[in-house]
Amino acid sequence: MVEKIVKIMNSAGIHCRPSSVILNKIQEYPNHTFHIVAPGRPETELNSILGLIAMGLHQGDNVSIRVDGEKEDEALETVSGLFAMEFDFPPRA
Repeated sequence: MVEKIVKIMNSAGIHCRPSSVILNKIQEYPNHTFHIVAPGRPETELNSILGLIAMGLHQGDNVSIRVDGEKEDEALETVSGLFAMEFDFPPRA
């Protein structure tokens, strides 16, 4: 198992669209487990968009991402990068 602390950078926090992007990326790592821990919130397995949205993550929150699986280092870097991303919907040209 590997773990990394990430600061949420998206100005609107982790809402529906970022959650969808994150969960779609996680699907690229079958047989891996992903967990997120945020202060004052219970540890949550990242396996549903509603579970992630329900955490109520806001810009500036620090979260710990944990991954277990064959390509856990790669998976951790990929997914933690999405939590630290400033999403822009729709993308600016």
